[in-house]
Amino acid sequence: MHAPFSRRRRLAITCLILAAAGPGVGSRAASARTAELSGSARPVIEQFLLAQAGGLPGKVSIRVETPMSGALPACDALEAFLPAGARVWGRVSVGLRCNGDGSTTPAWTRYVPAYVAVVANYYVASRPINAGDTVGPADIQLRQGDLSALPRGVVTNPQQAAGMVASNRIALGAPLRLELLRGATVIQQGQSVKVQSQGSGFVVSTEGRAMTNAAAGVAIQVKTQAGQMLSGIARADGSVELPN
Repeated sequence: MHAPFSRRRRLAITCLILAAAGPGVGSRAASARTAELSGSARPVIEQFLLAQAGGLPGKVSIRVETPMSGALPACDALEAFLPAGARVWGRVSVGLRCNGDGSTTPAWTRYVPAYVAVVANYYVASRPINAGDTVGPADIQLRQGDLSALPRGVVTNPQQAAGMVASNRIALGAPLRLELLRGATVIQQGQSVKVQSQGSGFVVSTEGRAMTNAAAGVAIQVKTQAGQMLSGIARADGSVELPN
């Protein structure tokens, strides 16, 4: 009497197991297909990012974050690109484009997340630097790390900081950033300055009064003795050069 019940029970349990396993098996198969297609796109993405990051300092390494959320449609010629304004380090979203052939292969675009690490030298403050302090060789210390994990504009060459003036306080050990530094003032507001204009085979100079403070390489306005306002570039020797 109990045998038929046992058979029915075993059959029901078997059906439940198969039903539970079915979606998992399908899911694993889909994941395998996705991973395989992602792998075919990986070299395209890596080569593109390496080319884009060629001008960056230090050692560049790339990690393409796969599998993606869905398999890529078939395409014989994938083209990688970056969205407008995207920087080529840290977390990036790389576009993959297939232009299609107009008949059997439709055009499509997908975006793939990736991470570009840039390990290079950078400089930190070796002491607390107060606003207005001039930065010298003893004030900076060499470090090495992933620039993509640091704020933008980190100083990577000591010449970028040499002789510059801190515009804000920089804490001990904090990365030096270009936005926290300004050139030393070479012209003071109200100072009498020499104004020069150079051309092919001639130099014209006059005297004027600086309307603002200026560091070397910064634009400045000068009022001549005749009352004319001129705009030029402050030079390290304290003169002002007019554009040709």
